[in-house]
Amino acid sequence: MIKLVAIDLDGTLLNSNKEISARNKAALAQAKAAGVKIVICTGRPLAAIGIYLDALNLRDNGDYSITFNGGLVQKNDTGEIIEKASMPLENVHDLFQLASSLNVPLDILSDGLVLQLPTTQDYESLYSQLNKLLTYESYEVAELTADRIYNKAVIAVDETYLDEQIKKIPSAFYTRYEVIKTRTNLLEFMPKGITKAYGISLLARDLGIKQEEIMTIGDEENDLPMIEYAGLGVAMENAIDKVKDLADVITDTNDNDGVAQVVEKFVLEPLRGGN
Repeated sequence: MIKLVAIDLDGTLLNSNKEISARNKAALAQAKAAGVKIVICTGRPLAAIGIYLDALNLRDNGDYSITFNGGLVQKNDTGEIIEKASMPLENVHDLFQLASSLNVPLDILSDGLVLQLPTTQDYESLYSQLNKLLTYESYEVAELTADRIYNKAVIAVDETYLDEQIKKIPSAFYTRYEVIKTRTNLLEFMPKGITKAYGISLLARDLGIKQEEIMTIGDEENDLPMIEYAGLGVAMENAIDKVKDLADVITDTNDNDGVAQVVEKFVLEPLRGGN
């Protein structure tokens, strides 16, 4: 019996218009009413997913989200952090040097604030276009202090140029960080070991839910760990090949209610059958 469904947003729950379809809403509402935990699992901060939590009626006591690709587990009603893993300041300095050497823009997420660091004069960060609900401020690296929370670092720049620069990243960075391309023009750095699967495992432990009672649904590279971790890992039809190859099930696309289809089949039907 599935007791927790963890769902990615872009390319998964959201259609091409960045909306949640009526069928997806209805299926998730029925699952929640039956006591199943519906958990948004995203690279975004909580401040950037509020409209989707509202649309899904996931603001009650006992509703949770996993944000920053597993770096935070939070209560949706209060924003209280119940589990967290963040970067120390020395990691920010490390990535600042890398971005400067690659001549790419670097943004550091600190809760709902995005710190834009001066690593290049040639390329403007595209991150504000990708996440318009966040607050952006320019900072000098010398202004950053050790007592601030640093959730993750992102490089958002033209896809072709980004792909060229990714090839130049020294292998040591892949040892020290989770380095994931989450969109064609977005590269993210997280502390090593911090993935969506990590966040889900902490929430499941807190709620007393077993690994085999978890279903995860995703489409991109940053969803791979949670697809592998779950008792039932689901890939969207529009997912990258790596996700499809790893998944237990492939559902329909994000534009054809793929989330609703697997929730109806693997969550709602067993509940109705009393299994």
